Amino acid sequence: MKNFIYFLERWVLPLATTMAKWRWLVALRDAFISVMPISIVGSLTVLIPGLINAAKTELGLGAVAYALTPVINISNLIYQGTFQLFSLYFALAWGYQLARSFEVNRLAGAITSLGCYLMSIANVVKLNINGDEVSIKNAFNTSQLSSLGLFTSLIFGAVGLSIFILMTKARLTLRFNSYMPHAEEAAFIALIPMIISLSIVGAINYIFQMVTGTYFGNWLLNTIQNPLTKMGQGFGIVLLITFLLHAFYFFGINGMSVLVPVIDSIWLTPQNANLTAVKSGHVVHYLWTRNSFDVYSWIGGTGDTLVLILLILLISKRSDFRTLAKIAIGPGFFNINDPIVWGLPLVLNPLYLIPFILAPLANVTLAYWATAWHLVEPVSTSVPNVIPPFLNAFLATNYDWRALVLVAVNVIVAILIWLPFVLAGERIAKEQEKRSLFSFEY
Repeated sequence: MKNFIYFLERWVLPLATTMAKWRWLVALRDAFISVMPISIVGSLTVLIPGLINAAKTELGLGAVAYALTPVINISNLIYQGTFQLFSLYFALAWGYQLARSFEVNRLAGAITSLGCYLMSIANVVKLNINGDEVSIKNAFNTSQLSSLGLFTSLIFGAVGLSIFILMTKARLTLRFNSYMPHAEEAAFIALIPMIISLSIVGAINYIFQMVTGTYFGNWLLNTIQNPLTKMGQGFGIVLLITFLLHAFYFFGINGMSVLVPVIDSIWLTPQNANLTAVKSGHVVHYLWTRNSFDVYSWIGGTGDTLVLILLILLISKRSDFRTLAKIAIGPGFFNINDPIVWGLPLVLNPLYLIPFILAPLANVTLAYWATAWHLVEPVSTSVPNVIPPFLNAFLATNYDWRALVLVAVNVIVAILIWLPFVLAGERIAKEQEKRSLFSFEY
């Protein structure tokens, strides 16, 4: 154990600390956070029709379901304006956050990122009409604007913004007298960097298309994004990410800040694909998605700390622990565990290292194989991180009651893992009290 902790402190933690402060990763994290409302609103377009259909099929309320048909139609329109254009929104957010990080024109950065993304995807739509294939030019297939284009928007947004930032910092801009209105001056300052950025990205895409005969965005989808998505469905990578995230937290580094860009890049596309499949009435294809971590891996926060809080309230006789648990239980029900992580503390506390990492790993293992063996529906719906345990799993799996059973099993397993260490903490506390009682200072 000592050698393992030394390895983490010597090699892994310095890298994680650097990554957590790297402005590109911070901007990427903030971009994903910026488009989170789009994911949640888009998910409602599945949850609400699902409730209406359940009222019709399960409760026999056909008249009520018929009366709410306009609600379903409105949900379909909302879906078209949210999930169908997810990568488009991400391109804007990615450009904006990068521009903000490097202190250049944010709106111009967002527009540049969007332009670079749209230049990189196919602008030809192929349709089959009466057995004949017809190509429509100067049109976009909405599937390219959905999460399937996420990796393309990420890469070309980064390329375009790099050029834009470089040109702006080099002061290769138009500048006028100080009497020009600020909005107009900012637009002219961004003009030349934007022209150069869009021109270079356009040339890259043109040359690539001429040489390979395919669009750069399609190539990225088939050679990078799809393999990454497939890799993310493996049990090993899910286990590794869970372990690293909790190991970082144990050493006082916000694991989410370090790994959210990786988690979202790999598992957000499968989640959106599952949501689209549910919306279309098709079978979902992906076992593990972005919200699978939230609903199964950390119950009440990283480390299954809600279980720890409940155990302290049930069996601990230490007044300071019980007071802390009473403070932490409210936020804990909403998956906020900072009071217990820093108050107990769990950070750099060797007594709680094993359960803090082992409980989430056990939860992930149970949830992954339960999903793989079709004992529970895969997570398809995006739910806010502050939705309490049990309810978040029920909503995320599109009202699958078996998800509630799975979370209950995970809680029981987490209790069995945490219990011996909580009892050990009580024994250690008693021994310390005895030593302090019979020790005197002169």
